[in-house]
Amino acid sequence: MITLGIDLGTSGVKALLLEDGRQRAVASAPLTVSRPHPGWSEQDPADWWRATCDCLDALKAEHPRALAAVRAIGLSGQMHGATLLAADGATLRPCMLWNDGRSAAQCEQLEAPALGLRQRTGNPAMPGFTAPKLLWVREHEPEVFARVAKVLLPKAWLRWQLGGEFAEDMSDASGTLWLDVGARAWSASLLAACGLDERHMPRLVEGSEPAGTLRPEWVSRWGFEHAPVLAGGAGDNAAGAVGVGAVAPGDAFLSLGTSGVLWATTAGFAPAPDRAVHAFCHALPGTWHQMGVMLSAAASLAWWAGVTGCDEVTLLREVEDAGAAGDGACWFAPYLSGERTPHNDAQVRGGFLHLSGGTRRADMTRALIEGVAYAFRDMRDALAAAGTTIAEADLIGGGARSDVWSQTLADVLDLPLHQVAGSQHGCALGAARLARAAADGVRLFDKPPRQRSYGPDAQRARHHDMAFDQWQRLYGRLRQLPPPSHTPESA
Repeated sequence: MITLGIDLGTSGVKALLLEDGRQRAVASAPLTVSRPHPGWSEQDPADWWRATCDCLDALKAEHPRALAAVRAIGLSGQMHGATLLAADGATLRPCMLWNDGRSAAQCEQLEAPALGLRQRTGNPAMPGFTAPKLLWVREHEPEVFARVAKVLLPKAWLRWQLGGEFAEDMSDASGTLWLDVGARAWSASLLAACGLDERHMPRLVEGSEPAGTLRPEWVSRWGFEHAPVLAGGAGDNAAGAVGVGAVAPGDAFLSLGTSGVLWATTAGFAPAPDRAVHAFCHALPGTWHQMGVMLSAAASLAWWAGVTGCDEVTLLREVEDAGAAGDGACWFAPYLSGERTPHNDAQVRGGFLHLSGGTRRADMTRALIEGVAYAFRDMRDALAAAGTTIAEADLIGGGARSDVWSQTLADVLDLPLHQVAGSQHGCALGAARLARAAADGVRLFDKPPRQRSYGPDAQRARHHDMAFDQWQRLYGRLRQLPPPSHTPESA
């Protein structure tokens, strides 16, 4: 059987053809993020659709017979985004993304004790989640809020475009702060706190269940032999978990993508909100997970590449060629968009510290990859405090293709880490696997082959133990430092 997985990410859309468990073809199209004000992060849903069409057009041009034979389509998507539709289906404003921090003040309203938010959702209120974004819209754009008929996460909007139905899977819905995560159902009281009710929400499905079929016009456009089933799919992290076979309690992975995730599958709902550990539904029935999340993982390197005008591969190669850090060693705090685990702080900002006249670009890149690794260690410790100990983990995400970064993570975390086949396409692969389950009930969620393993080096691990203690102090100092004020130049 051939299935199709579509991953709607932040930096691009990927579409992957999967034939009997083997990746047949992949197409991708880029996306950009708009930042109209400091702390804001938005995308136009129309760009998601154009990128999706570009991917499917490319697959049709290069693999027409395989695409025509697709039986089911699974969707993966960036989580938490607030896509607001009017009654006629028109998009009311750009989607506020997962790393948009403008709604920090609104989070306080959701933490009112009477709501029992943390007990129901397993998470503290964070500006990245969907619910506080709607409170922000109600306060600052009341004319928009008054017209809201549907609130959709990015992949639910894409499903509606493809199939004409409003449906969302449990894993993605967990990131709204409107889902009773233990009961796997919308919470009427949490919706009401935001001036909404279930009529504003898509219906809930499990990720491996059917959730509609492709519209006839798209069946014709892309030449499908039969209208493919649309699976419930998954939020990006849950899709990545399905892609690497992290479906049983104790399975773990580390995602080094735009954001960073340290994931552990759990048998039940295990909330630990005081350490900003997320407890969400998995995309599979009767399964949950815990995870720590950082907002700027590989995004930090992408930012640095833009600042230096040098591509990411070259920057990482310079670190490998430079060997051990010299007198120009420095620190990097990766809080470019604030941070989630363990700080839950949308306002803190990152940067380089302890620069000297001898600091080289390679020293700064090394500090960047180590700073991201230390932030992952923060997450590991938060999960441990919540009762979850990780013995080893698979690596996924574009950043995991770097040997120097993967080895640094293994040393800092003191964990064996494993690069797996197709890791850069993990979310699209997971979506395609869920499509197979929705089409005929076959759950082919085996672990992909491990291509390379990174064991922690004892000497380097001891060095990072000491360095991590010093690095942790950066957060408190940066948190106290106000943003610089700028005086307009005189005429």
